[in-house]
Amino acid sequence: MQTVAILIFNDVEVLDFAGPFEVFGVTGGRGKRPLYDVFTVAQSLRPVMARNQLSINPDYSFETMPDADVFVVPGGFGTRREKRNPSVLRFLEERVAAARSVVSICSGALMLAKAGLLDGLHATTHRGALEELALDAPDCTIWPEARVVDNGKIVVSAGISMGIEASLYTVAKHHGQAQALETARYMEYDWQHHAVDGKHVVVPARLKQSTC
Repeated sequence: MQTVAILIFNDVEVLDFAGPFEVFGVTGGRGKRPLYDVFTVAQSLRPVMARNQLSINPDYSFETMPDADVFVVPGGFGTRREKRNPSVLRFLEERVAAARSVVSICSGALMLAKAGLLDGLHATTHRGALEELALDAPDCTIWPEARVVDNGKIVVSAGISMGIEASLYTVAKHHGQAQALETARYMEYDWQHHAVDGKHVVVPARLKQSTC
């Protein structure tokens, strides 16, 4: 079973973390062993107040978090504060380096950018944060129309509900398209962006375009 760590922080967007939590949490669960063990992590074990005053008790702190195969970085208004938090940036550097896969949702890309983790890569984010991402990651190629951008280890998605798309896409990378489709069917989710088309789902290595 693979482990999935989902970063949470004050003012995190609820669907940014809850969508991936659902996708990874239910994958493989019908009459079989679940394929992922999912947990949350925050800077401390104090309750985190997400968007619209949803209180969440993190499973682990930065200091107590176990190793994770998949590391999920959600967005939300809190990213504007956390991208200036040296402890968060150090944590991101360490955990991104250690993880097998990284999934960034929405303005979570801003934190990765400030940590220097998108340098030379391709990315997208929420349409309202595209200009900010360009400032935070001047050495990154930004795809404004993309829903999911796959750099190999780091998969970056557009805003909010696209975290579900990026998580299903990651399940397909790990366990095959049939498993991801089974998860989407169970969730009764109309998975739109699972085929690499060079516009909505982008894999830069396959494109006839120089990287940044």
